[in-house]
Amino acid sequence: MPARWGRPGPVMPKGMEGSCGLIEARDLVRTHENHPYRYQSARIGPMRVVSLLPSATEVLCAVGGEAMLVGRSHECDHPPAVLDRPVLTRQRTSADTSAEIDREVRESLGSDGSLYVLDTERLRELQPDVILTQDLCDVCSIDLETVRSVAASMDRPPQVISLDPHTIFDVFDDLLTVARAVGLEESGEREMVALRGRYWEAIDYVNPYAGQPEVAFLEWADPPFSGGHWTPGLIEAAGGRHSLNPIGKPSRQLTAEELIEAMPDRLILCPCGFDLDRTERELTVLRETNWWGLLPAVQEGNVALVDGSAMFNRPGPRLVEAFRWLVSWLQDRPEVLPEDFPVRYS
Repeated sequence: MPARWGRPGPVMPKGMEGSCGLIEARDLVRTHENHPYRYQSARIGPMRVVSLLPSATEVLCAVGGEAMLVGRSHECDHPPAVLDRPVLTRQRTSADTSAEIDREVRESLGSDGSLYVLDTERLRELQPDVILTQDLCDVCSIDLETVRSVAASMDRPPQVISLDPHTIFDVFDDLLTVARAVGLEESGEREMVALRGRYWEAIDYVNPYAGQPEVAFLEWADPPFSGGHWTPGLIEAAGGRHSLNPIGKPSRQLTAEELIEAMPDRLILCPCGFDLDRTERELTVLRETNWWGLLPAVQEGNVALVDGSAMFNRPGPRLVEAFRWLVSWLQDRPEVLPEDFPVRYS
């Protein structure tokens, strides 16, 4: 702390020195063993941020704000360093199979209920300056109106930032949005430029004169749902076609007839929120249907299982790695394949 404050100040956590959303104040207290310092009346040091969305947590950490994070959702699990932060949400669903989960989700949404519970008391105790959330998908996280309502009722209402990307370019913009909200504009711009560079570097490997394989991207297995929002755009940019859903539209349920009529040359199974082992169980469910074996991609062995929880389902920085894998697979360019990308082929 500068000498003008009248007494020696604390040593700021490593990496958080300098002006990172600094706010003047007095009466310094520590709120977390490994986290920024806080003043009771106002503050000096990094802002306090709560993220209720996994992709937003990844964005915050990517722009250099990991030490600002004081609370998270139950699904915020990356990077691993955030796992020690208080969990503020839990899901209401308890089903195990995809069909049962789908039924519970429909019943909950149909009754105007929320799929998640927010620990409002703990949220108030954390006194965040910024809350990161979304309004893109009712199934993905706590609904925006609930978050806004709780925030507005707090003694010092935090800023609520809602991220609603529909394309990968919106994701790049989200890095700037979050960085600006927490006072890390410079590092946010650097990270955005680096991610854009990796994206355009992969584009250079796409052959515009080669045939475009039809790609079916299944975001859910039972019932089958096509990927939406940013996913069709990634597939087309990687040199494929995605006839089952246009760019920017939400994911939607598919019929067996639609899948057969599309005649996909490649098929990606990437259920929302599932890791690779769980995704492999979904493959067993699909194999038991009467239409799975009729798809050209299945007949020719061009089926890929991807860790959706880590990659395509979250519109964060790792979406660029997902895109690079797409280019490597569709263009047969192994040099673009990210190291240790979570994929299995069938």
